[in-house]
Amino acid sequence: MTLLLGFWQRHRWLRFLVMGGINTGFSYGVYALLVYCGLNYAVSNLCSLILGILFSFRTQAAFVFQQGAHGLFMRYVMVWAILYLSNIAMIGSMMRIGANAYSAGALAIVPTAVLSYFLQKSFVFSGTRHG
Repeated sequence: MTLLLGFWQRHRWLRFLVMGGINTGFSYGVYALLVYCGLNYAVSNLCSLILGILFSFRTQAAFVFQQGAHGLFMRYVMVWAILYLSNIAMIGSMMRIGANAYSAGALAIVPTAVLSYFLQKSFVFSGTRHG
């Protein structure tokens, strides 16, 4: 058990994947629901982003990066503004070549998650512990 706990503590990327899966499921569920209700994909994505930011900020700070969240929220929001713009660009590009809003939103998850990890690690939680 101690070995498993030590592995978990040393591998931030694994914690990011677990928490990211939970956050992504929540955010994509909001996105899909809003698209289903007739909202434009960009508006749906923005609403999903805002709710996702509120849902995930503290958990990312405490669970993934093992750092207090004090004073980091604005940096977190700025990173997510960049992620939102890149995500919308990806979704729009896929829709222009024939994908629907649901599949384009789902396909944009992986590259957005990778970019999210590196931007958060580098610019938001850069003073954190190992992993």
